[in-house]
Amino acid sequence: MDPVTQSALGSSLAQSRSSSEKIWPATILGCLGGLAPDLDIMIFSRTDPLLFLEYHRQFTHSLLFIPVGAFIVALFSQWFFRNHLSFKETYVFCFLGYLTHGLLDACTTYGTLLLWPFSYHRFAWNNISIMDPLFTIPILGLIFLSAKRKTSLFGRIAIAWALTYLTIGLIQRDRAIEAGHNIASSRGHQPTRLEAKPSFGNLVLWKIVYQTEGFFYVDAVRMGTQETIYSGTRIEKLDVRKHFPWLNTDSQQFKDIERFRWFSNDYLAVDKVSPKKIIDIRYSMIPNEIDPMWGIVLSDHADPAEHVRWTASRELSKSDRRKFWAMLLN
Repeated sequence: MDPVTQSALGSSLAQSRSSSEKIWPATILGCLGGLAPDLDIMIFSRTDPLLFLEYHRQFTHSLLFIPVGAFIVALFSQWFFRNHLSFKETYVFCFLGYLTHGLLDACTTYGTLLLWPFSYHRFAWNNISIMDPLFTIPILGLIFLSAKRKTSLFGRIAIAWALTYLTIGLIQRDRAIEAGHNIASSRGHQPTRLEAKPSFGNLVLWKIVYQTEGFFYVDAVRMGTQETIYSGTRIEKLDVRKHFPWLNTDSQQFKDIERFRWFSNDYLAVDKVSPKKIIDIRYSMIPNEIDPMWGIVLSDHADPAEHVRWTASRELSKSDRRKFWAMLLN
């Protein structure tokens, strides 16, 4: 999730366990704890563009690391709050803030290593977009009321709102999955796997991706009081030996493809516009299109030790914005 949401949810949980006279320290410490796990973005390499994929949402987001991460944040914070809180109190507020981060990230589609180091499975429950104003704005308003009126009541209401909204997301996700299976069945397909993901900033318009017979099919469905289907397109699943027969399996580029495959849960295809670009088809601004937000670019003249090139694009044209809003509000 975005930093504003992470900090707000961390603050609200810390507030919910605070006494009235300690609401402000709880708000600040919960915020810091809620933000701290994303310091893993500092782990990157100028020569290895995929290193950040391996470490973002890795050990700092693990359930096992929560007590350690909270302790580090508390050690840093105690110097500022030593005249107002005991170290135990500082730690508890930081712990509560830190606790929310990985679990909230796992609700998105990106994937979070909650069970690191025992498992490298990327948990993605797909019940909220990485940014959703309808989720975040009420929480911000409630933590402001809690801090202003020096009561934990609104912090508890914020947590109740968050849990309610995420539950609605689960219900909507399951409805979208059912719609996806109906779409596949109408085409005579039996998907080997199928996922539904919320489009940007809402729980109404969903992206459906399913795999069958070596192809990915991408569609969208609007899950309002009535179901509206927006048919999409298909693309062939990546087959490295078929699409890149010249690639040496001992090369760094081949290894990077496998790293990217792990990150993307094997939702990989070759870009139709750039034949040396491998894309993650899970993400696009328009949910029934294959318009990748990121990918890796290979070179057939690369040194065996040379890495792939990372590319990302999140631009949305005026026509795409109109298309998105028409699908969402129809």
